[in-house]
Amino acid sequence: MNGSLGKAKALVATALAALLASTAATNPAEATASPRPPAADAAVTAGSGATPVPSPGPVPSSPAGVPSPGSTLSSATDWTPPLSTRGRYIVDAHGNRFKLRSGNWHGASGTWTGTGDREAAANHHAGEKADRIPLGLDRAPVSEIVAGFRELGLNSVRLPFSNEMVHDRRVVADASVAANPALRGRTPLQVYDAVVAALTGAGLAVILNNHTNTTRWCCGVDGNERWNASRSDAEWEADWLFMARRYRDDPRVVGADLYNEVRRSVWDDPNWGLGDRHDWFAASQRLGDRVLQEANPDLLIVVEGINWTGVPVDGLPHGRPTLEPVQRLSHTLVRSGKLVYSAHFYDYTGPHHTGATGPGETSDNRYRDFGRGELFDVVDRQAFYVAGQADRHFTAPVWISEFGIGGRDEHGEKPRAWFENFVDHLIARDADFAYWPMVGWHEDRKGNGWALLHWDSAGRRIGVFDGDDWRAGAWSRLVAAQGRTGPVPSTDRWSMLGPDHGDHVQSLRMRAVGDWDAGARKAACPDGQRLAGLAHTGNRGLCTDTAARDLWAADGPYEVVRDERHVRPGGDWASGYTKLQCPAGHFLTGYSVRGSAVSAALCAAARTPLGTGGRTVWFDRGDNRPPEARGGDFAHGRFKGQCADDEYAAGIAYTGRVGSSRTPDALLCQKLG
Repeated sequence: MNGSLGKAKALVATALAALLASTAATNPAEATASPRPPAADAAVTAGSGATPVPSPGPVPSSPAGVPSPGSTLSSATDWTPPLSTRGRYIVDAHGNRFKLRSGNWHGASGTWTGTGDREAAANHHAGEKADRIPLGLDRAPVSEIVAGFRELGLNSVRLPFSNEMVHDRRVVADASVAANPALRGRTPLQVYDAVVAALTGAGLAVILNNHTNTTRWCCGVDGNERWNASRSDAEWEADWLFMARRYRDDPRVVGADLYNEVRRSVWDDPNWGLGDRHDWFAASQRLGDRVLQEANPDLLIVVEGINWTGVPVDGLPHGRPTLEPVQRLSHTLVRSGKLVYSAHFYDYTGPHHTGATGPGETSDNRYRDFGRGELFDVVDRQAFYVAGQADRHFTAPVWISEFGIGGRDEHGEKPRAWFENFVDHLIARDADFAYWPMVGWHEDRKGNGWALLHWDSAGRRIGVFDGDDWRAGAWSRLVAAQGRTGPVPSTDRWSMLGPDHGDHVQSLRMRAVGDWDAGARKAACPDGQRLAGLAHTGNRGLCTDTAARDLWAADGPYEVVRDERHVRPGGDWASGYTKLQCPAGHFLTGYSVRGSAVSAALCAAARTPLGTGGRTVWFDRGDNRPPEARGGDFAHGRFKGQCADDEYAAGIAYTGRVGSSRTPDALLCQKLG
């Protein structure tokens, strides 16, 4: 026994050492966590006090062979906010496709690697000391940097920040804004304000990105592994509500990217749906709803998949789930058409590889080890299936919000091939994307070569199109690829209800009502949708608006049905079973459960006449869904019943006889009329 215990301890020690040495993101990061900042008030003063920064002038001419924003690419200003989604596409206020051609402007989330003096540049990633603000403001005017983004064909910018930055009242050093003297004397948040204003003033869309808890380089075991690694859930949510409200009056601030690269800490994995404090699905669902309901209803809510679980040691389970769990459990927000999923891909990481070299390195393939066809299959399985399958509960745009590679100093055959292949796949999938990073430093054309734009200490710029960067051709292909443009027709919506661990009331109208079945877990379709399907066990439901959008009458009543009072004489559609049937002219829009048992049916009055002829759809002993049923598998591994597209659900049947758990057994499906 002692020998076995000693081996187990040794294995755990080895695994923890590997985890501490590993990295799950863009470049190797130190594992030592930075100290937590002193407590600060959750409510930061709303006024920024930042000096307005003028918008850039005309876009500089593009190098030969590179499309300019005014030629084959639409102008960055040629769109109307707010943004929303239709199926797999993001669209503007007129319903026209808005493809996110984005770049990451990092720095405000931190560049300190976690060891040594914070003020020493050598202790910052690649020697680039951002001083808690977007990188490069010491070397170039913000207008010049923004003009460079437009020159490269971008229409949007992912702008990382840390929770620590939101509360940081220390004034930024003058040297850190040397090229922008109007920003002297500002806090990091006030400088961030000015950068947002410059970007949106130039017509670019801005997606706010909560990159880290603490202001330090990401992403290892660094105190930033989860949204609540160095802050409480309540503090994290309060910070997001503050940021969403802060930029609410700037319509070109279009998105909230809730957290970056959720991953394992030393002891704990994040999960997708277990209902505990490590449940990223539940945390992002809750916060997304709060942002839309309490702060800014116009924002896109961006949810990234899980970046890493498990200990990176051969023989132990480990991997990069990315968006694979979405097919079994997807988000349904209180405002439909606001969800975007995201994922990150780099050549040196892999579906089961952290990206580490040495300790933490496993024998698993990195993405660069896959051939072209196999790479495409892996990326599709991990991310692009979400956008590639229409009419599913999980169908949504997929934004590759980080990908990148070294430039002039990258000579490896495999990394270069990976980048060319990955760009080709982004084009083939007509994917929204954001390159990491856009801004870097150089001296004599040497430095952190990942960025597409570099400035030296004298303010001289070099870029990807200056003749000696092998990425130029691939970047030109990517930003010039039009894909789908113009109007995108409205699409049918399919949404999952999952009161697995608590209420899942996605109707704003019913949220305003309050607790309509005290003590039960309640589920309600988003406004504009109706209940289409239920699972026999597991409490899951499916909603849709197909064939009848906004069916609920604007001023119509609702009724919570707990008995058979509305079953008409001679209308016993499930003999021997308890039937919770809606009154005439009403349809099912929700339900409640106690444990696994049905508690009540939620019925809403229709704005148009409904049909009365119906059929009983039994699903107590197997699936009973229409052939080619849309909506997808909304309750994996469970029996499910679903009405046809031209029907509505008017009742739920269950039995309380011995051996039954009072779970749903049948639906009454009736014609829409």
